[in-house]
Amino acid sequence: MTRSRKIIHIDADAFYAAIEIRDDPGLRGLPVAVGGSADRRGVITTCSYEARRYGVRSAMSTGEAMRLCPHLVLVGVNMDKYRSASAVMRDIFKEYTDLVEPLSLDEAYLDVSDSRQCRGSATLMATEIRRRIFEALAITVSAGVAPNKFLAKIASDWNKPDGLKVVRPDEVEDFVTDLPVKRIHGVGRVTAERLQRHGIETCGDIRSWQLNDLMKQFGSFGHRLHEFAYGRDEREVTSDRIRKSVSVEHTYAEDLADAKACYDCLPDLLERLNTRLSRMPEHFQVSKSFVKVKFDNFTTTTLERVGTDATADNFAALFSEALARENRAVRLLGIGVRFRQTGDAHGGIQLDLFPELAGLTASRA
Repeated sequence: MTRSRKIIHIDADAFYAAIEIRDDPGLRGLPVAVGGSADRRGVITTCSYEARRYGVRSAMSTGEAMRLCPHLVLVGVNMDKYRSASAVMRDIFKEYTDLVEPLSLDEAYLDVSDSRQCRGSATLMATEIRRRIFEALAITVSAGVAPNKFLAKIASDWNKPDGLKVVRPDEVEDFVTDLPVKRIHGVGRVTAERLQRHGIETCGDIRSWQLNDLMKQFGSFGHRLHEFAYGRDEREVTSDRIRKSVSVEHTYAEDLADAKACYDCLPDLLERLNTRLSRMPEHFQVSKSFVKVKFDNFTTTTLERVGTDATADNFAALFSEALARENRAVRLLGIGVRFRQTGDAHGGIQLDLFPELAGLTASRA
């Protein structure tokens, strides 16, 4: 019998907003959002729980957020502050285990199976980590403790904000049976509706299906659904994750009516992507470029091509093909690149610094 692992998932509560409220106590108790301004088609990065009561959510356009909550307090993004706070959290994590897998600035998995801290109790470690982060940063984090990553991530969201949920090995069966499928990572609104059309609303419902039937209906994701329905997840916590891609996207306050309107937005996306790429180590090389389009009916399509570098012409060509898939207005555009590290036998394409950007920008004026 395999030894049960002890996985902790830590997730900061409304991280960016919490940092801003900490630094300006006058914001406490108010609906606060961090993001871009509405007049520049900004998007909400995160928001306080007071704002969420009005329906404000991350990735929502700022214009829509202001309509839902007219007295919303909007604060600009300050990445330096958030990175600094994230580094403090990472230093605390490292005192408990070397197996720390960051997912973003505000969340991470910790494998504490072999840690001797807190007498080896993952629950006590999670409690202590939460306390120490609050003492160091004056913000709260929520934690989930479970035998695997899938369950730990779900558990960390169970009692938010400032919560702790523990799923012990002998509790997995009962915990998973009634778990709504919409809580499974990767099950968005469209997939949840598709599952419901097949009578699947909980993990218990998935168990009534044969694996082959699930895979016929849902492809490779069917296998993942089957495993999660039984609370199984063999993924390791890896502390040396290699960055595989960089991307940017934007949700527009007003839908983009046609292809020209989409192309006109490309220079801004390129500029943001270029900024992110400029921070990457030199050994990273681009192996392919990709685009993402979300239409006004919320369907999403992506398209990527091997051997294309990150130029405006290449992204425009990819957008042209992606937009042809649905003759509809567009609410979100995204662009990105996938990496191949130097030393790969197939080589790669050097990062492009978008010299054509100035010409594209000029054509918009």
